[in-house]
Amino acid sequence: LVRAPQAPRGRCRGALPLPRGASLPRRGGAAGPSAGQVRAAFLRFFEERHGHRRLPSAPVRPRGDPRLLFVNAGMNQFKPIFLGTVHPRSELAQHRRVVNSQKCVRAGGKHNDLDDVGRDTYHHTFFEMLGNWSFGDYFKEEACSMAWELLTEVYEIPRDRLYVTYFGGDASLGLSADEECRDVWLRLGVPASHVLPFPLKDNFWEMGDTGPCGPCTEIHYDHVGGGRNAAALVNQGNPDVVEIWNLVFMQYSREVEGNLLPLPQHHVDTGMGLERLVTVLQNKRSNYDTDLFTPILDAIHKGCRAPRYQGLVGDADVGRVNMAYRVVADHVRTLCVCITDGIYPGFTGAELVLRRILRRAVRFCSEVLQAPPGLLASLVPTVVEVLGDAYPELTRNANQDIINDNEAAFLSSLERGRRIIERTVQQMEPSTNFPAEVAWSLYGSLGFPLDLIDLMLEEKGISLDSAAFNELALEDAKRKAGGLQAGQPGNTNTHLDVHSLAWLQRSNVPATDDSPKYAYRLGQHGQYEFSPCQATILMLYRDQSLHKEVGAGQRCGVILDRTNFYAEQGGQDSDQGYMIRLGQQDVLFPVESVRLCGGYVIHEVTAVEALRAGDQVQLFVDEAQRLACMTNHTATHLLNFALRRVLGDSTEQRGSHVTAERLRFDFDTKGHVTVEQLQQVEQVVQDLIQKNEVVHMAEVPLTQARRVQGLRAVDEGYPDPVRIVSLGVPVENVLTCDSEAAMQTSVELCCGTHLLQTGSVEDLAIISERQLVKGISRVIAVTGGQAKEAREVGQCLATEVDSVSLRMKQRITSIPEMQNLSKEVGQLTKVVANAAMPQWQRKELQTILKALQRTANTAVKKLELQQAEKAAQILLAKYSNQPIIIDTVPADSLSILMKVVNQLCDKSPGTSVLLLSPQASGEVLCACQVSKNCVPTFSAADWAVAVCTQMEGKAGGSPIVAKGSGNARGMQGALTTALEFHGNPCSRTVPCFVLR
Repeated sequence: LVRAPQAPRGRCRGALPLPRGASLPRRGGAAGPSAGQVRAAFLRFFEERHGHRRLPSAPVRPRGDPRLLFVNAGMNQFKPIFLGTVHPRSELAQHRRVVNSQKCVRAGGKHNDLDDVGRDTYHHTFFEMLGNWSFGDYFKEEACSMAWELLTEVYEIPRDRLYVTYFGGDASLGLSADEECRDVWLRLGVPASHVLPFPLKDNFWEMGDTGPCGPCTEIHYDHVGGGRNAAALVNQGNPDVVEIWNLVFMQYSREVEGNLLPLPQHHVDTGMGLERLVTVLQNKRSNYDTDLFTPILDAIHKGCRAPRYQGLVGDADVGRVNMAYRVVADHVRTLCVCITDGIYPGFTGAELVLRRILRRAVRFCSEVLQAPPGLLASLVPTVVEVLGDAYPELTRNANQDIINDNEAAFLSSLERGRRIIERTVQQMEPSTNFPAEVAWSLYGSLGFPLDLIDLMLEEKGISLDSAAFNELALEDAKRKAGGLQAGQPGNTNTHLDVHSLAWLQRSNVPATDDSPKYAYRLGQHGQYEFSPCQATILMLYRDQSLHKEVGAGQRCGVILDRTNFYAEQGGQDSDQGYMIRLGQQDVLFPVESVRLCGGYVIHEVTAVEALRAGDQVQLFVDEAQRLACMTNHTATHLLNFALRRVLGDSTEQRGSHVTAERLRFDFDTKGHVTVEQLQQVEQVVQDLIQKNEVVHMAEVPLTQARRVQGLRAVDEGYPDPVRIVSLGVPVENVLTCDSEAAMQTSVELCCGTHLLQTGSVEDLAIISERQLVKGISRVIAVTGGQAKEAREVGQCLATEVDSVSLRMKQRITSIPEMQNLSKEVGQLTKVVANAAMPQWQRKELQTILKALQRTANTAVKKLELQQAEKAAQILLAKYSNQPIIIDTVPADSLSILMKVVNQLCDKSPGTSVLLLSPQASGEVLCACQVSKNCVPTFSAADWAVAVCTQMEGKAGGSPIVAKGSGNARGMQGALTTALEFHGNPCSRTVPCFVLR
């Protein structure tokens, strides 16, 4: 066992000054400032002294990046700026220097610290990343200067304990050493012996395989100090010398071919882990000894029967207890943050990772800390107390029930897993490894953490076939990666690269004016009228480059000066349609999809003839498709409002998708949505449709829009000004500070296209509702004629169910008739499950059908039993106290025949019975049971096989009971075989009666 070393005494200073002369008092009774003070000092330093805009942390659920499981770095939300795709009017584009503290999760994917958590004192699945960014503003000189000023003057970290690294160059890529960065540090007074060059793997940062990248400089801290030179320990994985801050200078773009091109603009992206910084400033050597964790560790101790946390690292029992403390403290923070941001434990992607995190924490709670069920959820208030001031969303959305419910499910799975392991071990050959397939099933299906599987096997003295398990994991990863790749847009014509975007901007090519997409009106007869739009081709884009001309047959992206097409965004599908060249009315250029990139609207077209920059074109949207999308988008707002009205104001949207065919809406909920609630939601929507409210839309300044009471917005980067959509209440009325009008209707930030009146929705039917994971539900709805058709289907199926129910109540004495009725119920159940009909009605009919199926099954069993009893009584009346009965009886099924055999043997113990039952189809059924007194000399299975073989059939069973079938042509011979089998071994002196 090793105790994590503590920082030398005497380094602690009395106060941590804030910018502009303010000071930061020491925490009560503890060395150094609190974590909250450290975080606040960082934000205020850049905001007040260096003019940065403070931005809130983005949720840990990635926005618009399906390749990321979680937000794992502070720069994730700024990727559109680095890539150049950010809309010029978006929030992100309004500021050239920003600062924030970003919630990050590294558990899965490229950055995965999950397996290391608990084994040491500094790895975490959740951590906070302090960062400052420059978007084409300051660069290396200012970034290094500000970092040095903050660390040495504000935080007062001794300069002799800080070491800085810079990129030492890479000859294979033609990159020279970053001497500019080195010289900046030297001018700031850093000793040359503390300025160290490192290669590409250490000091060149890349966003991914392609995209913006550049050299970086890292700042490392020596925990030991004492006048020594620790340069040799930098970047060597030594816990005494740790990196605390990374400053990335994005000045290149990695192309698909692998080459590096200079970026049009230089950016700065920095990241400093708050946990490590607080460890330094509070004179600790372990992150878990800081006030970010000690309250949680204390709460764990109060809730379990384990000794108090001692900070030990090792494999002995006491070390495992300390490891468990760290695992639980880390994982409960991750759970709280993820659940607050809408990632719930589930079965795919980030949800699956979170499920494993939760189960790993539960395992350490129950197996190591000996804590009672519920400890994990009981820690949530402590986590909220520690982090709630910095991230107020935790105080509103932390959900203990989700953790409790998942813990209970896992504890149940734990017992199942133990039984599976026990059964598998019993069947294994000696000195063999535990089969990887079984371990993978435990891992994937039951959610067992791999370390739990290893532990359970270790307790039995066996090992897992790790190589085979890793192969299964690799195959699974490839499958998922292939699925992800297949799910991405296959055509890159509509995604402008950063260089093309920069060229357009440098060339003063104006952003596309897409305001005509909102130019439509209601005609005299209540029909929506869409006007065509005349535009000029500014540029064409194909094969990742801009062109003035493309030839016939080539697929390209067309950039226009203006458009009436809606580009895919905000969860709404893009418009489709066509364009024609002015003066050439007979040539149509179909527009297949439309995307927005950096303010430019890209129309994806296959040129049927050559297209050139400067061509004048006229644009026509597919009016039916556009109107269907408008209807479903407005209906989505109605549905959002209705769900909040019925389920409560805490119901939050977690995603949506609007197409011409249907709408999808995801939302969080504390339980299953009931039939009554679904009906109420539909009724609220119907009422709003009947009122035919006016749909008000207006653009307002973003800061003003965010002050609206009851405003609904999802986690998106909105433009400024932003579009507000209000149902029934004029936008100017909801903007007043004291207005509660928005609380009584639907008011949302939305760039989508909408109907002008709610009555145009006509109808809405929720045709599907299911839980994606515990706590998040998804509804799918249709509108207009589709909704009407769904209701007609529902009514038709309800009539059929009523008819079956009525027939079920009649007295039916025929087994085939009741079996047919049971099959009808089963077929109707499948139809109801798959039909497009109101979900509330589906659930009602499914409940009725389930009861009918039980009734039918019970009735069939009852009739079969009655028929069996009747046949058995006849046989018993003719043959009493006989050791063997061989007979033929009428029976509608093998099940009935078996019941006759069972009845005979129950009422006449000691008797062995074999019965044959000829069927109308020419088949003969066979069932037999042997008295236990005759076993093992006389086997039922052997008896049945001998008889059915005589009938050219098959049979099987146990020594006691067996059954089979054969052909009627051999029945007489089968009866003889049954009589002669083994020379009647049960009794050679008592005659055997055979009924012909």
